[in-house]
Amino acid sequence: MTTVLVVDDEPGVRDLLSDALKIAGYQTETAANGVQAFEVLHRRHADLCIVDVNMPTMDGFAFLAKLREHDTVTPVLLLSARDASEDVNQGLRYGADDYVRKPFSLEELLLRVSAILRRSNRGEGEELIYVCDRLTMNVDRHEVLLDGEAVDLSATEFRLLEVLLERMGRVVTREQLLREVWNIDFDSETSVLDTYVSYLRRKVHRDDFAPVTTVRGVGFKLVNESAK
Repeated sequence: MTTVLVVDDEPGVRDLLSDALKIAGYQTETAANGVQAFEVLHRRHADLCIVDVNMPTMDGFAFLAKLREHDTVTPVLLLSARDASEDVNQGLRYGADDYVRKPFSLEELLLRVSAILRRSNRGEGEELIYVCDRLTMNVDRHEVLLDGEAVDLSATEFRLLEVLLERMGRVVTREQLLREVWNIDFDSETSVLDTYVSYLRRKVHRDDFAPVTTVRGVGFKLVNESAK
């Protein structure tokens, strides 16, 4: 069974995450700081570490930097109440696989966990491919095909489609998309999301194929008609 190590100095957060992960089918270990986390890792393997940035003794950045000195494989998801983009960039430079800001929804965090584990559990040479009926994305090749023909997407359009494909059949809120695609983590009246959804639809929709649907007042969903 997949084991997730939760590292956070707040007991309530540790317990909440541990309970949610167990309900989702994972085994869990917990630690209150980076030093304790290494003690856990010395006695057992973890398939993923969820690590808070702001902790006493050894914070999340220090833990990650030390871990990456000898382990470049174990995925790490950072948690932080900090919302500065430089903190996100610092975490990614140290080798984090993802970065989630507090407060977060448990559903979103579990989706991130699932996506990270799916990527990390691929076999040697195995590529990450998403399929939605006539639409196919090869993430490793940065390639999108519609009816077997290449679709030319910008980097932002590609990332937007990737997030929707990761959660195919589920509603992805506007806030989640703004955060994951544009790193916007606040209430915003920006029209950038609607603009890029429009761009994406022009490129991947056809008269008889329209998988990107609007959930009014909430967000967007990618629908696989062939799966119905």
